[in-house]
Amino acid sequence: MQVAGQTVTAKGKFGEMRHEVTPTIEVKLDDGKLWVKPRTDSSRLRPIWGTERALLKNLVQGVGAGFQRALVINGVGFRAAAQGKVLTLQLGFSHDVTYKPADGLTVTCTTPQNITIAGADRQKVGQAAAEIRALRKPEPYKGKGIRFAEETVLRKEGKKK
Repeated sequence: MQVAGQTVTAKGKFGEMRHEVTPTIEVKLDDGKLWVKPRTDSSRLRPIWGTERALLKNLVQGVGAGFQRALVINGVGFRAAAQGKVLTLQLGFSHDVTYKPADGLTVTCTTPQNITIAGADRQKVGQAAAEIRALRKPEPYKGKGIRFAEETVLRKEGKKK
């Protein structure tokens, strides 16, 4: 890890990433630890301080261990297949839906109903997962659609005679 002015650069097994820290926040590297503190004692800087600290933590964790997000597809005939960098989804439409993730992300399908998105940038991983989920959100009556693996779909009762 390196600190040059307000730029923090981290290298790891998942690549190299850098982040430009806000000028109102002071960053220094001491004995392998990254110290973040505001330059002045202002109540407006406290939220920025916490945000910058979290962004730097995600930067270091991303290049070291990476991030991943799992999606599950529910529904008869709904399935996914990853071919190279492109994800092909069959979601009950008259056509197949293709999704090409951003650079630095890998999309894998362990089964036709499970999708895993992995990468070093936490924001990109979450954004890609949200975009794929938005293609067919889970509906509350039968639970069909794409949901996050840890998400529970609240089911509604159907019509009564």
